Amino acid sequence: MTTTPAPRALLQAMFQAAIEAAQPSHCVPPHLPPAPKGRLIVIGAGKASAAMAHAVEQHWPGPLSGLVVTRYGYAVPCERIEIVEASHPVPDAAGMQAARRMLDLVGNLQADDTVLCLISGGGSSLLALPLDGISLEDKQALNRALLASGATIGEMNCVRRHLSAIKGGRLAAACHPAQVVTLAISDVPGDKLGDIASGPTVGDATTCDDALAIVRRYGMDLPDSIRKTLESGRGESVKPDDPRLARTHTTLIATPQMALEAAAGVARAAGVTPYILGDSLEGEARDVGKVMAGIALQTVLRGQPFPAPCVLLSGGETTVTVRGNGRGGRNVEFLLALGIALDGQRGIHALAGDTDGVDGQEDIAGALLAPDTLQRAWALGIKPRDSLDNNDGHGFFQALGDSVITGPTLTNVNDFRAILITTSENVR
Repeated sequence: MTTTPAPRALLQAMFQAAIEAAQPSHCVPPHLPPAPKGRLIVIGAGKASAAMAHAVEQHWPGPLSGLVVTRYGYAVPCERIEIVEASHPVPDAAGMQAARRMLDLVGNLQADDTVLCLISGGGSSLLALPLDGISLEDKQALNRALLASGATIGEMNCVRRHLSAIKGGRLAAACHPAQVVTLAISDVPGDKLGDIASGPTVGDATTCDDALAIVRRYGMDLPDSIRKTLESGRGESVKPDDPRLARTHTTLIATPQMALEAAAGVARAAGVTPYILGDSLEGEARDVGKVMAGIALQTVLRGQPFPAPCVLLSGGETTVTVRGNGRGGRNVEFLLALGIALDGQRGIHALAGDTDGVDGQEDIAGALLAPDTLQRAWALGIKPRDSLDNNDGHGFFQALGDSVITGPTLTNVNDFRAILITTSENVR
């Protein structure tokens, strides 16, 4: 009989390995550009941007200056690069002012200068600069509507790109004629460059009509200023063939796949065979939970498609259509739906969490699920299906003491899901 390590400890070790694989201190230095003849200006946005800036300073021998914006609580001290904190996931005035200052910083560069742009997940709301005629309050209303709509991250960012004065290639265009080197940590399904922080340095092939179709598809009630901007075409983004983007280059330095492979290595070392089911899974979180439960049940009960012990790993970004008023996020929504579908099945444990340490709008990364999770909830008078209907995943798992709290991880490669399947004789 195979002996499997304690499920809770193994799941947490895999999650930590996924986070560690995407740390800027590891992945930034190998990709720094050669020293330019002119100046090096460092700019950036995202939850990892301050840690990325710190890594640049630690490994860049020459002069540099710059400005990056990160989430409140995610700042890392830098000496030559200014760090600004702003709000995520709903933008605020600090992010807007930082975006305006960033455009000013790169507004008068020369061909011998190089702009090093550090981009990571969260940059869409942190680098918020609405087009003229759209207020910050309108942009905040848009973000809230997008987050509650059930739209995919690609759809959300398509809309954002066409309402911004800095996204959708506009930041790179402002840097012209300087060279622009973007180092990106991907947090989006498929690692699509235009969706990471809504692509401030990447040309955008989508149109205002595409953005308007998304708004209509989800029945979003938006301010008139936003709707008129899309309908008029005034928010058209910078296209990939724009000559101002001729000297831009983007490198992915950390991705969800890299994080999953790091977790897989931890599993193998523990004698558990890992199976990566995909790094870009999307869909309603509760629906993905049901599907994953079906695969896990077939594995533990039938030995198909994988023999136990094994761990099913996946990444990507699910969505939540908000119907209740609970405290939740897409990872705990997935996990709660998974637990309900498993119905206490022996031999299956799971962890789901966001690698940035924030699932939803709270500083809770995710949670752990065990075969006795539902039983313990009922003993406390908590009805799992009611919690799911109310989008109250955080409330549910926090009451059981099963929340996963990491604090600011200083990186972001999106969601991490691990379903650990042990032999039935080795359940703990």
